Amino acid sequence: MALPKQRHTHYRRDRARKELEMEPTKTIPCEKCAAPKLPHCVCPKCGTYKGRQVIDTTPKLKKSAK
Repeated sequence: MALPKQRHTHYRRDRARKELEMEPTKTIPCEKCAAPKLPHCVCPKCGTYKGRQVIDTTPKLKKSAK
């Protein structure tokens, strides 16, 4: 099995690990309710996308059990 001839420096090791670092998710405020939401996605709180109501967010009533 092949072995490295020279040891990698701390700088080279850390620079390689930097590429694996995750970035925090970027959120933007909703135009209608100002809740944080992902860009290009429907607001989970009010259900709007680009100023239009896309999802009905009113709570649904459960059917009564027989």
